[in-house]
Amino acid sequence: MLILVAGPYRSGTGDDPQKMAENLKRLEAPSYALFKAGHVPMIGEWVALPVWHAAGGQEIGDALHEEIFYPTAHRLLELCEGVLRLPGDSKGADNDVRIARERGIPVWHRLEDVPGCAAAAA
Repeated sequence: MLILVAGPYRSGTGDDPQKMAENLKRLEAPSYALFKAGHVPMIGEWVALPVWHAAGGQEIGDALHEEIFYPTAHRLLELCEGVLRLPGDSKGADNDVRIARERGIPVWHRLEDVPGCAAAAA
């Protein structure tokens, strides 16, 4: 399955690039376990960041940021077959979960609950 990993990226960082990089590492942490279980992990920022840079994005939260980041996740949810919601406050991740549930896409809150990942999380 293509699984969107959702959680805090910008939330709680005060737009500090170092804190956002740390959040991205936390989002990436379960990616190998998902991959080993036969899934393809996906993180919205993996797609949104290069699009934003290519469009000329300069500052987190600028008009291009708003135009690109949340819509990227929404478009990915049209392709994803599941969402792994990591802990932490995040308006964007909460919205991803809401959209996934509206579309009947499964949402897991623990890696070990994702099909095939119980052994990988142990």
